[in-house]
Amino acid sequence: MSSSFSTKDIALLSLGLTVVAPLVSIAPAIAQTTFPDVPQNYWARPFIESLTARNIIAGYPDGTFRPEQAVQRDEFAALVRRAFSTQQERDIPSASVFNDVPEEYWANPAIEEAYEQGFMEATENNNFLPEEEIQRAQALMILMRGLNLVPAQTAATTPQTTAGQTTPANRRRAQRGSIPFAIASLMQPVFSAVSQVAPAQASPPETTTPPATQAAVSRPPSEIVNNYYVDAAQIPSNAVEDVARATEANIVVNYPNVRVLNPTEPLSRASAAAWIHQALVRLGRIEPLTPNVEATNYIVGRSTLENQQ
Repeated sequence: MSSSFSTKDIALLSLGLTVVAPLVSIAPAIAQTTFPDVPQNYWARPFIESLTARNIIAGYPDGTFRPEQAVQRDEFAALVRRAFSTQQERDIPSASVFNDVPEEYWANPAIEEAYEQGFMEATENNNFLPEEEIQRAQALMILMRGLNLVPAQTAATTPQTTAGQTTPANRRRAQRGSIPFAIASLMQPVFSAVSQVAPAQASPPETTTPPATQAAVSRPPSEIVNNYYVDAAQIPSNAVEDVARATEANIVVNYPNVRVLNPTEPLSRASAAAWIHQALVRLGRIEPLTPNVEATNYIVGRSTLENQQ
């Protein structure tokens, strides 16, 4: 039986839950961490292996990872929802808050929660653009704002949710449960079909942002980005501050040239894995790569990071 699926086949599978259900029962108990299209010397392999081992990101049904493939907004929403355990910051008024995201859409639960947690935003006309490729600078904005990696004075004014508090959004979460990753893997196969909680999420989220996660910039943001990136002028003006904070937090990983950000280029799956990994390191939820691993050469501000360790 072929492992590839046409758009028509995927649509039928997503509707015919009785057909898809057996796939859930045969989901692998151990996550796949190596892929034929991610060779041993591939620059992002350590980041990819770290996240796949924790069931945060996964390959495709044919066994490939497709590291150079661009990430869409719906996929990135599902990824941040899978990777991070953060506080809810706001409620949404209905089961589907975005005009272009039907309630039955595969990523709707992830998109809702990414919005509730402050990661993702709507457009001015209340669309989400789920299938739009996400730009690199946009991805950094999402990470920095959703994780509250902000200066202390900003973090102090960020609304927090008391641990265990029941809100309308939390009640919706309990009712709808988690994304059916086995089904999602057929439609947008970015994430693990295994429902195991990643070790990074084992602890309940903090009720306040700890000092270690605050990423206050030491200099004007424009000075920081100009110091680190030869293409700083291409960073959208509304992203400069977030890119600067992400840079000083050692979240940005640039390959092959650490000084080239390519801010308006689509984010690849390999870079998404690298940035998510570094954000989890910043939060203290996973261990950093050992300094002798070649992949660390592409972490922006690596010398600063080593001085902090």
